[in-house]
Amino acid sequence: MNIQRPFTADNPHPFAPYVAILARGKTKQRPFTYEEARDSMAMILRGEALPEQIGAYLMLLRLKEETPEEIAGFVAGTRATFERPEELPQVDLDWSCYAGKRVQLPWFILSLIALVQSGTRVVLHGAEGHTPGRVYTRDVFARFGLPIACDFADAAGQIEAQGMTYMPLETLSPVLRDLIELKPVLGLRSPVNSFTRLLNPFDAPTVMQGIFHRGFLDIHSGAAQILDIPNMAVFRGDGGEIEMRPNKPCPVWTTHGATDPVVETWPATLDDGHAPADETMDVARLEQVWAGRDADAYALAAVLSTLAVTLKTMGRAATQAEANEQAKAIWDARDPSRFAPK
Repeated sequence: MNIQRPFTADNPHPFAPYVAILARGKTKQRPFTYEEARDSMAMILRGEALPEQIGAYLMLLRLKEETPEEIAGFVAGTRATFERPEELPQVDLDWSCYAGKRVQLPWFILSLIALVQSGTRVVLHGAEGHTPGRVYTRDVFARFGLPIACDFADAAGQIEAQGMTYMPLETLSPVLRDLIELKPVLGLRSPVNSFTRLLNPFDAPTVMQGIFHRGFLDIHSGAAQILDIPNMAVFRGDGGEIEMRPNKPCPVWTTHGATDPVVETWPATLDDGHAPADETMDVARLEQVWAGRDADAYALAAVLSTLAVTLKTMGRAATQAEANEQAKAIWDARDPSRFAPK
């Protein structure tokens, strides 16, 4: 939108009211409604807001912290800008990868490959490079020749042919990618870092989320209720990714549609409560563990516990014990020869 006319107090910019809602002072400021969040985010993504407005908007939201209604509205506003194929392939599971791993390798990738080999269709999406010193999903996919999509049509083809795809954030929304990269400019994360996890570009019935800050568990569960996602689980994953920490008990918040969240604690599956940091972060070890040449106890426990919580969220297991049994069966049935570096 190329706006030519000047703006005055009597003739404000169309986006100005959204900034004003957040900045009217302690007694008059308020959160956005779902509709306001949806429409304001859609304006930003359509290029209808000025850079200074966007900066103020993001930091004012960061200062007060987002509500479930705002997160859901931002998701809806973003999804309305997607350029998707008319016919989408059926997908079982949506998996967001926005944090990157810095202490342990991304063992959850092995959980997903095992699921795909068992017949589950998975869409991953994420961003990379925004925080130095981390291992990102896209880099791992590139190393091992796993499918990375350049647009929605490419992703759809990869899902049909290989059962999975990874969509970099810029394939969903180049503007959102630019906004995430503002973190070193603004000095803080923004709501974009939160709501991208719920974008679910292929309408999978099950959405998994991992977050770093435990205070956002109820916010994301509330947003999932508003969005009426059939199955959604969110927990404090390792490094903020969707990966169970097998050495720690883990509360998992699960919602099914608009029902209230159920909080279920999954016990630790390793006796040692301390897991030393991986000093090398050599992603070649992923293939070694997959092939059975490396029997690292932490890695295997992380893979199996992540598989188990996912299966239960999908409704494929009624209890934790049943989920753990199914996870082991899926892992044991994997083809050790089908995951190797290029």
